Amino acid sequence: MRSKGLRYTNPMARKSALVVDDSKSARIILSRMLEKYDIEVDMAESAEQAIEYLKSNRPDAIFMDHLMPGMDGLQAVKAIKGNPQTAMIPIMMYTSQEGELYVGQARALGAMGVLPKQVRPVDVSKVLYELHLLPDRRDMAEPALQPVELDSGIPVERLPPRFAAGSGAIDWGRRIESAVKDQALEIRRFIVASLDSFSTRILSDVRNAMPVQGPDPIAPPPAPPKSAWPWAAAVLAIFAIALAFAASWLTSRNELARAHAEIAGLQSANGELQRARLDLAAAVKDLTAALATANTGQSPAPAGANGSAMAPRIEPVPYGEIAFDRSRLDVLRELLSKLEAQAFHGVVKISSSAGLFCLSGNATDGYVPAVSTLPINRCDMIGNPLDEALSGQQRQSLAFANLVAGVRQRTAGAITVALESTGTTHAGTPYPARTESLTAGEWNRVAAANNRVEFSAESATSP
Repeated sequence: MRSKGLRYTNPMARKSALVVDDSKSARIILSRMLEKYDIEVDMAESAEQAIEYLKSNRPDAIFMDHLMPGMDGLQAVKAIKGNPQTAMIPIMMYTSQEGELYVGQARALGAMGVLPKQVRPVDVSKVLYELHLLPDRRDMAEPALQPVELDSGIPVERLPPRFAAGSGAIDWGRRIESAVKDQALEIRRFIVASLDSFSTRILSDVRNAMPVQGPDPIAPPPAPPKSAWPWAAAVLAIFAIALAFAASWLTSRNELARAHAEIAGLQSANGELQRARLDLAAAVKDLTAALATANTGQSPAPAGANGSAMAPRIEPVPYGEIAFDRSRLDVLRELLSKLEAQAFHGVVKISSSAGLFCLSGNATDGYVPAVSTLPINRCDMIGNPLDEALSGQQRQSLAFANLVAGVRQRTAGAITVALESTGTTHAGTPYPARTESLTAGEWNRVAAANNRVEFSAESATSP
């Protein structure tokens, strides 16, 4: 026959404490308070007896009186903290002594604090949490073992499921909700402890106010009963505090829900931005590829017999090179050879444009194009300092100048070459908008396309 059952285990072992006080009534009162929290209590009536006890026992905490015959409480604290074998045991002074000076003196010797002898249950609970004599609230939230099924009379225990270390990202929403639940649990404990304390004091006052049975002519007349209004006001104050905490919990819950909604909206917006960025990058890549194909596949077409102009040819100029040199020199040499073979009469126009690059460096050491992953707003400079520093003659090499002068002499002025520099004012490809997500690599691809030399030929008009 199959039946179901529940089994739980205590998540923490039973704690122990030592109460040291020369007053028997004080020892018994505090011991009863501690035993309500399932704490095992041993007692000593002097500091010397407590030190002898510690030679063979290790309690989890010590409650020490101050004024005792022989060695007093502060001397005992100093002796216990001076012994390496007992120095780690937390000590709480249990005394009627008050004042910041006494508290500071006790803590200087190693005590954690002072627990007054006119103590309330709420104060005892707080002190026990500080001394770690009560389990942490999170340890009490779940049982150590989950419900099990009994099959054929044999119980099978199952540990509660746990998330693997690499199972995914941290769920902050659940953590916040767990913290709110823990806070609500603490509030309920505080309210229950406070009501228990008030009810105990009310019952004590009522019993003291009751008249003694039987005539006693010697005894003084009974005191008039105390008014119940202060206690009623205290109870109402407790309920007001409970309502305030409940309102705070509801507010925290609503804020958590709004936070979840905002996170979901931000994640959706971020996804849209990422897709738009990928689409833009693909469009820029396609445009760059199309421009490169057009530049490399375009060949100069000399003017026809009707004297029409030649289609322009564009050659890129790498950053750091002068415009009229190197590969542009070879292009001009090939173009002039074809025009001379066709007995061309007219002007060959060569125009250079400079691109605005995202650069890293300084004026002393010079500038270089920034790494492609650098954000555009982190560039040290956006411009083309080399092109700006060159004059008209410095933009061409000596071989380029000789080629231009030689063709004019060979053709007796039939073919002339006109050089022009437009700087950065004529960008053939528009630059992208400067956003926070724009990188130096995306910007410099457009700048490289605008850093170019354009060749064109126009025949002379017939007379």
